Amino acid sequence: MTFPIENVRAQFPSLSLTDNINGKEQRRIYLDNPAGTQVTSRVIEAVSDCFLNANANLGGYFPTSIAAEKVVDDCHLAMGDFMGTDDPGEIIIGATMTTLTMHMSRSICRDFNPGDEIIVTRMDHEGNVAAWLEIAQDLDLVIKWADFDKASWKIEPEHIKSLITDKTKLLALNYASNLTGAINDVKSIIAEAHKSDVLVYVDAVQLAPHHQIDVKDLDCDFLICSPYKFFGPHIGVLWGKRSLLEKMHAYKCRCVPETLATKYETGTPAIELLAGLTAAIDYYAWLGGELGQTGSRRTQMAAAFNAAIEYEENLTSQLIEGLQKIDGIEIFGPTAQNQMKARVPTVSIRHNKVKPDPLAKALSEENIFVWSGHNYAIGVVESLGIPMDEGILRIGIAHYNTAEEVQTILDSIENIVTNV
Repeated sequence: MTFPIENVRAQFPSLSLTDNINGKEQRRIYLDNPAGTQVTSRVIEAVSDCFLNANANLGGYFPTSIAAEKVVDDCHLAMGDFMGTDDPGEIIIGATMTTLTMHMSRSICRDFNPGDEIIVTRMDHEGNVAAWLEIAQDLDLVIKWADFDKASWKIEPEHIKSLITDKTKLLALNYASNLTGAINDVKSIIAEAHKSDVLVYVDAVQLAPHHQIDVKDLDCDFLICSPYKFFGPHIGVLWGKRSLLEKMHAYKCRCVPETLATKYETGTPAIELLAGLTAAIDYYAWLGGELGQTGSRRTQMAAAFNAAIEYEENLTSQLIEGLQKIDGIEIFGPTAQNQMKARVPTVSIRHNKVKPDPLAKALSEENIFVWSGHNYAIGVVESLGIPMDEGILRIGIAHYNTAEEVQTILDSIENIVTNV
């Protein structure tokens, strides 16, 4: 079935906006998606409706508080469907991925002993590195660094195996790179780590918008993502194994019960954003329905992801092939046609004459939105010998982008670098 791109784009009101650029109305081309996607009408409406009908704190007997409780419960169920668990108590919702990781690191590592080891990677976003560096300093733990392979662009299971000792307690790694786009074989790495009873904390922020997650199949211990990267509001969500979450100490107020996931969700939740998150997940189910899929919400989401993967792979191939034809462009990440399934549609480049910031600025003057800099992937930038103060130009595709938009940025980049 043909991917229903026009119906998809109609769900996102911001895609139709224009801006006056140099006296001319120009449409917006959103290729800044790895840093945050646009939202659907249903998300906007859900947030607004929550403010109108459920704008209260939790635990009251009156209608708005009862409605707010339902919003919170519905969101945990929806994120359970998204992650692949039928246990809403395993879903912890917080401010951001980075904030949640900083918060949960205290609980996860509380009983570690001085000299115990944590493995972090040079492939990760700083959000899944800094928390572990901080707690290691607090508790006198040892940090070990895993490198990614410059040929495969991935962290290889054998390399992880070589770093594990009887002192290793935790491995923190990403599912996909926010700079190179490469996808790690996380399931194999988890299996290797579990042979030595090492806990695995997975950052799935960059994978979640593009591939369906199944935490039970992965058998990871913790997995975290950012809904604003998959058409939702600005919050973070963590899944953890119930057996671990129940026994871990929670840093909370004394009057908060020990029940899951309440004991880890500090303070009053951003209830209106939880309403928006449920709507974002329901969008994926809607898309599955558009493709003819019936059944449960997760089943419909699976159909949506499968169709979106194929659609995005075609756009990514178009982008990479076009970039390879432009003199002076270097691409950082998998580029072979047979590697498209081993990456997400995030493509980072440098030009040998035009640096990333001026290139991003020139593209913005044509209303094409991209990011430049290190994008918090400082380990990747250092490993590749890229100047930290320059970084790369990052182009990120979502399934609401079009082949026409990809061609537009290719034409613009070629024109900019040719006329230097």
